[in-house]
Amino acid sequence: MAKVEITKYLFEEIEKKFKSEAHKIIDLMESLEENPHKGKPVGHVGGIVIKELKYESYRFYFIADGFKIKMFRKEDLSDLLIKFVRMSNKKTQQKVIDEIKEILRKFGEEKF
Repeated sequence: MAKVEITKYLFEEIEKKFKSEAHKIIDLMESLEENPHKGKPVGHVGGIVIKELKYESYRFYFIADGFKIKMFRKEDLSDLLIKFVRMSNKKTQQKVIDEIKEILRKFGEEKF
């Protein structure tokens, strides 16, 4: 089973924007623990893959080790860390993806 982590900033943003629906979104994110292959790939930097999950008109972006997701079976992904880092709507989608890539290139995964 993979481990899902949500950055503090994103967690607070979800609670502020969605209020009573926040628990549904958190449950959707945590469902990746059981099925880490979920989500649409939107980019990659080095060995890190950037994927998105959709909830209504919003997208939630997470990063993970692309090699492990691609090569390992679900049962073998016990040490995989999936980290949710940003959220966008359709209008700001490309801007947010580009920001994530830039942070990964300059600083690496630790800066999230």
